Amino acid sequence: MQNTLGDLNNHLFAQLERLGDEEIKGEKLQEEITRAKAINKVAKQIISNGFLVLEAKKMMDDKMDANAKLPKMLEA
Repeated sequence: MQNTLGDLNNHLFAQLERLGDEEIKGEKLQEEITRAKAINKVAKQIISNGFLVLEAKKMMDDKMDANAKLPKMLEA
């Protein structure tokens, strides 16, 4: 599975469109709100992880030691 931040962006906009659908009311609307909250939590974690990888990459680029290695978890 190869998802990207672009894919995440598309999912978030799709969710926004569902929430903006004025035809959805009552229980269905509550389901979409609950789903949106769950998606939001996962999206925040994905973005946080991406930020960590970016910061690690910037740190590695700034290091003078060409043999320095990232922790395996942060390798691309």
